[in-house]
Order: sequence, then C-alpha cells, then structure tokens
Amino acid sequence: MSFPLPPVATIVIAQLFGTSLWFSANSAASSLMQAWGISEADIGLLTNAVQLGFILGTLTFALSGLADRFEASRIFMVCALIGALANAAFALLANDLSSGLPLRFAVGFSLAGVYPLGMKLVVSWVPERAGTVLSQLVGMLTLGTALPHGIRLAGADWPWQQTILVSSVLATMAAILIWRLGDGPHLKRQTGASRIRIGRVLTAFSIPQYRASALGYFGHQWELYAFWTLTPALLIASGLAERGTPQISGLSFLIIGIGSLGCVLGGWWSQSIGSARVAATALAASAVCCALFPIIATASSAWLMFLLLIWGATVVADSPHFSALSAKACPPEIVGSALTLQNALGFAITMVSIQIGTAVVDAWGVYTSWLLLPGPLLGLWGLAPLWRNTRN
Repeated sequence: MSFPLPPVATIVIAQLFGTSLWFSANSAASSLMQAWGISEADIGLLTNAVQLGFILGTLTFALSGLADRFEASRIFMVCALIGALANAAFALLANDLSSGLPLRFAVGFSLAGVYPLGMKLVVSWVPERAGTVLSQLVGMLTLGTALPHGIRLAGADWPWQQTILVSSVLATMAAILIWRLGDGPHLKRQTGASRIRIGRVLTAFSIPQYRASALGYFGHQWELYAFWTLTPALLIASGLAERGTPQISGLSFLIIGIGSLGCVLGGWWSQSIGSARVAATALAASAVCCALFPIIATASSAWLMFLLLIWGATVVADSPHFSALSAKACPPEIVGSALTLQNALGFAITMVSIQIGTAVVDAWGVYTSWLLLPGPLLGLWGLAPLWRNTRN
C-alpha cells in the first residue's frame, strides 16, 4: 500500500495525536475543580485512573503475549479508536468524579496499545536507528502530553468539554494513519513459529542489561509523570501563575512541551556517547533541578522559569533510551512484551508519586519537588552497570 509519508514520520505524528488523550482532563483541571467541586488530590485520582488503566493494559498485553502475537499496527489502531471514544464520553457524559474515573481508566487501558506498540512499530521499521527514532517518538509523547494545555490556551473561551474533544479527534486521526501504514519488515513472527508462552517475558529480568535498564527506568518514572501532573500546581505555589488563568496553560505547555526538544537532542547525542550515558546525564540534571527548585523559587521569576524549562527538557530526555537499551538486551521474539512489562511496572510507580504529590502540594508548596528527588538518584544507581560501560 503506497503511503504519502515516510514510516518514521507517520509513526511519530500518530504518537503525538494518540497520546494527546493522556492528560486531556488535566488541561481542564481548574474548570473541573470548579464545576464538580473537587480538589487537587481528586485531579490526582483522575490522573491515576489513566495510569492504572495503562498498567493493567500493558500487563494484559505483556503477560498474554498479545503484543507479539498480532500485528502492532492493528493493535494500535483499535486501541486509539477505543481511547478516542472513552475520552469523548468523559467530555460529554461524565458529571462528577464517580462517573469520570471509569472513563479515564478506559483511556489509560487503550493507551497501552498506543505508546508501547508505537515503540515496537519503530523497531519493526528501523531497528538500526532505534535509539535515535525512539527519542523522536518519546518526544512526540511529551508534546502530546503538553498538547491539551496548548489546546486549552488556544481555546481559552471554549467550554472545557470542547478542548477535551479535540484530543479524541486527533486520536482518531492517529488510528487512520497507523492502519494505512501497517507493520514494518523487521520483527515479524515467522510462519509456523511457536506461540509465545504466557509469562515467558518475566525471564527478561534474568538478563543483566535488561535489569539495569529497567531499574533506571523505574527511578525515572517516579519523577516524570508526577512532575507533569504537578506542573500547574508548582507554578501556582511558586507564584509564577494564578489559578484559573490562561497563563497556567501557556507555561505548562512550554515546560512540558520542551521535553520533546530534550528527547530529540538526547537522541542525536546518543549517536556519539551511547544511550546509557545520555540517560545518566538526564537523570543527573533532573535530580539537580529537583533539589534546586525550592531554593530558586525565592529568587527572580526569570531564573525560576529557566530552571523549570531545564527540568522539563531533562526529565523526559532519558526515557527513550531505557526503551532502546531494553530492546537491545532482549531476544527479538519477546521485545514487544518486555517493553510493555517494563512500562507496566514503571507506571505502577508513577501512581504512588502522583497520589502523594497531589495530596501534599497544597501544604508543602515548592518543597514538593524534593518528594521527586529519590527517583532520578535511584535511577542513576540502577543504571550504573550500563553507563559505566562505554559500549552502551
């Protein structure tokens, strides 16, 4: 089937559109808090409903072997459409926390077939450039995460439901793009190949390189999604923006969205120094930002905004390299399942940091950043066997 865009460009654009579902509700947090009479901690519950859905979805794909048993493009397409429908139902049908939580869970479950399978699609098309292209892919996930804030800013006068519906339209477009593209020539299952045994993916943890990459990823995840969730609250706590103003959406879009540039630059740099050292550098830089944020918050607004932009760029720049390192360490027949399992466990960690962070941010203010600091520090320790090895 002829296609107007190169495969990598198609996957990257589809990832941008599909992952806009992730934080679509967070972009309307102020409106939801006012309309439903809920708190910042309740916004954390809505975010964690997505995370829990994603975790259970990735575990389903990983432990059953579905991620390697069916074409990745078909799984992506179906899941993007289901996510678009669940997101639209949240915008049009939900009227309180109890009705909204199941729909956000459904969005998260569907994203398990979008984000990890997007990574497998990249490997199926350009395995020799996995580290660089996965950087572009995670860059688009980051921009997709920021996109609802940008949509909210552009449509400041729109009802919150309309800004959320835009993400459903984009996810539908993502499904169409990947359906037309199909799978690449690499990592296809051979005719007559034996079925993947349920639970075989757990053997990946016996591989030292995979284990080190996964431990680094788990520390990274403690910080990443909690930072993205808390960005509007940290802006308010630091005095950079006031609640309910378009400024929150604009600054959140910049701080989260600049992570896409960090991913692209990290992918380029990895060609010279390797994925493990790029990941270690990003972990160290974001750890410094975590530590300095409460201190810089007492300085000028310009310095504080500069720190937040550096934090936003480095907090996610390491993410694609954990995927590249893990994919490199695993046998080809379990790559999809191993990546989805790593995602599932990492996102389980995000639920803890998100829930604690949103519960204490009103009381702790700018010092909430110190809650995130153990993540990158532990990630550096876990990844040490790889970043000390010049071949990675």
